[in-house]
Amino acid sequence: MELRQLEYFAAICKEMHFSRAAENLCTTQSNLSQQIKFLENEIGLPLFDRIGKRITLTDAGRILLEQSRYIFEHVDYAKKAIADLKTIEGGKLDIGILPGDGELLFDALLIDLHKTYPQLSLSVTETMDVYEQVLNGTRDLGVTTVPQKVDDRIAVVSLFDEEFSLAIRSDHPLAKSKAVPFEQLQHLKMVMFGSDHQITKIIQACCQEQGIVMNNPIVTSTLSTLLTLVHQGIGATILPRMLLDYIKDENITAVTLLNPTPTQGICIIYRVDKFMGQAAKLFIKELQAFIQRVKDQTGRSWG
Repeated sequence: MELRQLEYFAAICKEMHFSRAAENLCTTQSNLSQQIKFLENEIGLPLFDRIGKRITLTDAGRILLEQSRYIFEHVDYAKKAIADLKTIEGGKLDIGILPGDGELLFDALLIDLHKTYPQLSLSVTETMDVYEQVLNGTRDLGVTTVPQKVDDRIAVVSLFDEEFSLAIRSDHPLAKSKAVPFEQLQHLKMVMFGSDHQITKIIQACCQEQGIVMNNPIVTSTLSTLLTLVHQGIGATILPRMLLDYIKDENITAVTLLNPTPTQGICIIYRVDKFMGQAAKLFIKELQAFIQRVKDQTGRSWG
């Protein structure tokens, strides 16, 4: 059994028509038919039922088609792995991240990576569907919250536990407090991300747990706008403590929230059954090192 014969067989299955498959393969219909005949002789069973001009897969054909897909995946994996041994310079990497994480985890990191590996093609997309997109193969890697249920094909690499704090203008009376009860938020004018944002979902869950309601928060879709509104004293917000410590804005103070202190785990995810090139391995290593530098810089410990 030759790989070429399996490719011919798969092409016919795609079209369910010999002549169209032959055209797609740039070969003759007679050659295609001959190769399938060789394949059927080796297997000892017909792969197609031929009814007039129509063809359908036999049981043997359906089994071979299913197994051929696995064979093609392994061949593709081998090709990529061998090509990847040469260099990461021309590599491509598609990464999915949660909205708002770009400013903290990726802007500075991507600049450093581009300077060191200028030919490396990196695509970073903010999406709420990081897990789903990594699972379906749309993204090579994902940086997201730790999933509750993990598919067997997904690997999870923990990065840190993220604590959320109240971000408030530094001249506000509460800015002098080291910590405030979570229920205090109902008495503040808040500015928040939209309801579909992961941070908002966590805060709303805490509000329901405490039986409180936010005071008609102003909603925005970007972190920069959120910080500007806090900076101008229009309202307070809730953001990752790591981000607030990292940006070091003298006009914004981070205050710990108590009872509860909102938290979430952040991780990298990828498909274990897909080839991971040197570019992906390098990115994971550099991201872990970057987070450690931020921890050292801010003098705090996460996870």
